[in-house]
Amino acid sequence: MIKADMKQFVLCWLFNLEEKMFQERTNLLQKKLKEMHFDCFLVTEPTNRFYLSGFSGDDGVLLITAKNQYLITDWRFERQIQQECPNWKLCLTRNYLQEVCQLAQKLNLTALAFEDSLSYANYGFLDENFPGDLAAVTQIIEQLRSVKEPAEIQVLKRSCQIAGKGYLAVLDLMKNNSAALTELALSHYLDGFMLKQGASGKSFTTIVASGEHSTWPHATATNQLIGQNTMVTLDFGYFYHGYTSDVTRTFAIGPQTTEFRELYQLVLKAQQATIQAIVPGVMGSKLDKIGRGIITQAGYGKYFNHGMGHGIGLAIHELPNVGQRFTDQLFPGQIITIEPGVYVPGIGGVRIEDDILVTETGYEVLTDFDRQYHEL
Repeated sequence: MIKADMKQFVLCWLFNLEEKMFQERTNLLQKKLKEMHFDCFLVTEPTNRFYLSGFSGDDGVLLITAKNQYLITDWRFERQIQQECPNWKLCLTRNYLQEVCQLAQKLNLTALAFEDSLSYANYGFLDENFPGDLAAVTQIIEQLRSVKEPAEIQVLKRSCQIAGKGYLAVLDLMKNNSAALTELALSHYLDGFMLKQGASGKSFTTIVASGEHSTWPHATATNQLIGQNTMVTLDFGYFYHGYTSDVTRTFAIGPQTTEFRELYQLVLKAQQATIQAIVPGVMGSKLDKIGRGIITQAGYGKYFNHGMGHGIGLAIHELPNVGQRFTDQLFPGQIITIEPGVYVPGIGGVRIEDDILVTETGYEVLTDFDRQYHEL
């Protein structure tokens, strides 16, 4: 009986902690509203809707005012909302934007901020029916999301840990499997393994690219056999309790050319130098310049044709941006990827990607598992 009571206490404590976390996020947005001189904010992006409210349903919008918070959805989710976000004022309807306009009329709201991803048709409806001014805003909630809370960091760390188990399982399979596998078969194997480890699903289509296919940075797995004496690039990310890791490793089946081996060491050198430069305040463009400079100096600059990294969290691509064009400064609590790659036709492709937490004094590598060069 004591154990049952303790379990109930822990569950209640976790629920209250979660409720407090969601409320603090909404409070921050309300503060932003005041700074921007709006009296309400319309949230239509599903990930942002969940981030602020905890509502996991797949339909609905949020209307946040200076003092209140409304969740507007339909009757399918009535009982779900009572459990997930009881502190929100619930409006049940099939016409979400009409309800927004009616609330605005009732509450004398005259300045609405909306996310710039809103469709043109929905904007047109608001433009015709909202009793006040409209303004699109960019990445307001995304900026809040980019700095992770301690509870989020713990979940992301676990997500990265099981990613490590997945990679080691792939190496073990390829080392001990006598029959050749296709890229698709290896992709499906990893997907299944990660689900057994507690992942809820993949955050993008798992990339398995072998041989010449590895020179395509975003190749999709095919029915091509992974033969002997070939290289393999494996890029994967899986959700764990809503948060995703994002990892790339490159390995080989059998001996490779000297140039390919040197290519691997070059990419690894560029990646490690970039990671070591991570501190609060550094700009994404500076990080990109460090790793890209090493690759360019070695004569492979034209073969590195994508950015150095990006933020991760509830989505596979979040703020901050890490690339040549971005002056985003890093803050403690952000989690980014660092993923240089070189793709040389006739030689092979190499990409190595890790997930990095920005700390108060520097960084912590969350995917700190096997990145040495393997010829299985």
